[in-house]
Amino acid sequence: MKFWRQPLDQDQIQIPHGIIHIIEERCKGCGFCVEFCPRTVLLMSKRTNSKGYHPPEVVDGEACSDCGLCTLLCPDFAIYVETSEVSAITKEQRDP
Repeated sequence: MKFWRQPLDQDQIQIPHGIIHIIEERCKGCGFCVEFCPRTVLLMSKRTNSKGYHPPEVVDGEACSDCGLCTLLCPDFAIYVETSEVSAITKEQRDP
């Protein structure tokens, strides 16, 4: 997406990436993490855990921006995000 103006520090912008860990046996399949994920990284899976619930699964792990919203919303503490790396945006990634 091109804008009519660019930030002055656009060459220094760092994007964090996260690794999502799901503890499937704790999950009760409420779907809060899937519903409120800003990058649509998660999706409810078709398989069930030992309690009969459908836990979420990671669909696009590279798109995770390590916001931690899924961790905050999970009532069962069944999901957490670990920071993996921070990468800079290149000009090719910004303006395809």
